[in-house]
Order: sequence, then C-alpha cells, then structure tokens
Amino acid sequence: MSIVLITIMTLVGLGALAAVILYLASQKFKVFEDPRIDQVEEVLPAANCGGCGYPGCRAFAEALVKADDISDLNCPVGGPDVMAKVAEILGKEAGKSAPQVAVVRCNGTCEHRPRINQYEGASSCVVAAALYGGETGCSYGCYGLGDCVEACDFDAMYMDEETGLPVVIEDNCVACGACVDACPRDIIELRKKGPKSRRIYVNCVNQDKGAVARKACEVACIGCGKCVKVCPFDAITLENNLAYIHDDKCKLCRKCVAECPTNSILEINFPPRKNKPAAKEAATEKTEEESK
Repeated sequence: MSIVLITIMTLVGLGALAAVILYLASQKFKVFEDPRIDQVEEVLPAANCGGCGYPGCRAFAEALVKADDISDLNCPVGGPDVMAKVAEILGKEAGKSAPQVAVVRCNGTCEHRPRINQYEGASSCVVAAALYGGETGCSYGCYGLGDCVEACDFDAMYMDEETGLPVVIEDNCVACGACVDACPRDIIELRKKGPKSRRIYVNCVNQDKGAVARKACEVACIGCGKCVKVCPFDAITLENNLAYIHDDKCKLCRKCVAECPTNSILEINFPPRKNKPAAKEAATEKTEEESK
C-alpha cells in the first residue's frame, strides 16, 4: 500500500472522527430556543432604538418570552397595539402604559438668556460640556449644538435657528429616549402626553438660587415655591431651588401656571384662557348703564 493511500485514508478517518465528535458535542451542548421568540420579534417594529431598555428588538423579544410577567415591559415605538399582539402570542397580560413624548425643559432662547461668550469648538454638546460651562451665564441650559437631533432616528426633532433650541415634533416622537440619553445637560425628559396631548411642566432645570438663576435667564425657575403652595393635588415638589411637576399627579388645573412669577411653567395644547377680569368689568359696566 502506497504512502499516498495511507495518508488519504488517515485523513478521511480523522475527518470522520472529528465529525462524530462535533455531532456529539452539538447534541450535548445544544441550546433550545423558544420558537415564540421569532414570533414576537416579527410583530415588533424592528426599530432597534433601545427605548424598551434592551439593545435591540431581538433581545427584547427574548426578554418578553422569558418573563413571567410582561406588564412592566413596553415597546415605546409599537405602543399598546404591538404589546397587545405580543400578549396574545405569549398568553400573558400586557401592561397599560400612558403614551409619552419627549419635552425640552429649557426656554433659554437668545431673547431670554443673553450670550456672554462664543463657542468655537467642535459642534457637539458632549464636547462642549467637557470643555466649558456654555455661552451664557446659565450652567444648566441647552448648548444648542444638536446632539439630540442627531440621536433621533425618527425625524422627531430639529434645531430652531431663531431660538437656538431643539424642537420636538410630537406626531413623530415615539418616546424611545435616544435624545434623553444624548443630552449632557439632562434637560430632555419623557413625559406623559396627557389627555388631548395637554401637558404642564416646569420649563427649566436651573438649580441656582433665585437671583443668580434670574440674572442668567429671565424665564428661569427661581424656586419661590408659589406653585407648590397653590397646587391642590400635591403634584409639585421643590428641591435644590427648582420646582418639578409630577405628571402622574398633575390634574392639569393650570393654577400653577398663573401663579409663576417668571413664566417658567408651560401649558401645552390648552385652549386660550378666558379673560375673567375683563368679562367681570364688562358685566359691571353693563349693570351701571342699565341702572342709569
């Protein structure tokens, strides 16, 4: 028998032995994957935005299948409709979460927050935050360099050239939280959309004392506490010289809006207020005329 033939037979034998070993190893260490993972992943929106708290839709699908209770898990992009389909596939009950939207808690426009210097570095909020305090006297406000806009994959934000602040397009926002993570100043947060998309929140994150905050921005919260006192639902807290409205307690009565001396509390998508004093004066004048 030639050396070549022996070599070939030896290699064939080694190959067969390796195949057997690999087969046995694959059977022993085989990992079973629940077929429902693929089914759940198919109904997810495939946005892979991370808004659910997982690195992608596949990871979220795996978490949903493995979880005994999915009421605390939510896909912000798909919303209730998608979670209802997931619940049907898994035979579990989906939680009911209120729709959310991103809000920019800064109203420090050029008009309200004068510039005291000019930044000429890289056009990145993260870079600017690492280098200096900002172009204004407010060390808490928006840098206006658009990191949040770049982070948004749903065309739900843009930079307003006039104000220098980011603007959220409510109809496009899926509350994925990418803009929240991208902001080094933590001025963007997710809040409940509210009934008829009506919301009330303190449009400021400045924690300086009143006089310092007001000097830097004329619409800054000065921590006076008037809104806290007037709120009948205990929905407002005051901490570190800054008021905060909790959207789970707020009943949208708007009493705090009228009470704020710096107009730092915003009311969104509400109808115009009725001018009650003017109406009362008109009624008084009419009564006087009739008496004459």
